[in-house]
Amino acid sequence: MNSLSLMLPHAGGAAPETITAEACVHHLFFNYDDYEMLGHKLKCNPSVKSSFHQEALWRGVNEGIIDVIATDHAPHLLEEKQNDYFAAPSGLPLVQHALPALLDMSSRGIFTPEMVVRKTSHAVAERFQLKDRGYIREGYWADLVVIDPFSHQQIIREDVAYKCGWSPFEGRILSGGAVDMTLVNGHVIWNGRTIQQKYGLPLEFCR
Repeated sequence: MNSLSLMLPHAGGAAPETITAEACVHHLFFNYDDYEMLGHKLKCNPSVKSSFHQEALWRGVNEGIIDVIATDHAPHLLEEKQNDYFAAPSGLPLVQHALPALLDMSSRGIFTPEMVVRKTSHAVAERFQLKDRGYIREGYWADLVVIDPFSHQQIIREDVAYKCGWSPFEGRILSGGAVDMTLVNGHVIWNGRTIQQKYGLPLEFCR
């Protein structure tokens, strides 16, 4: 998504509930200047654009034009990304560091913490009509993370959990909150190390 596409949700007279606008973490966090360090590793489709478009996406999130924030997680192997540009696959591994990256942006005043929660959890559950998910409420499934809002973390390859073995955030220090614990359906699956990976359940929809 770029600055021009932000006009599309308001074009043509379509009812707001029939259109969902989504931005990905990498388009919000990175801009054209990051190609110098990341090279082909930053290749994705649509491509990461200039700071002008990046800042337009920030406004779109804060003004409610963009409904949800997603990862578009694509864990291509590092050797694949190091191919010639046209041969390198598009996409980045993002699930592990999506929330820390957004909290880092929050610490810089780009989004409020409440906006991060809204766009990554509440709005997603509402838009897809997920049953008993997306909020901390009695009777809802406890899909949660516990963070220390005063902590930071340096992203190093040794801590990367992706099977592809790398992260576009390597070498960066992300502020605003490191993840201390992750729960899926009420079960702790990570608290500094992976404990259990088999607590996932099929999603149910209120449709």
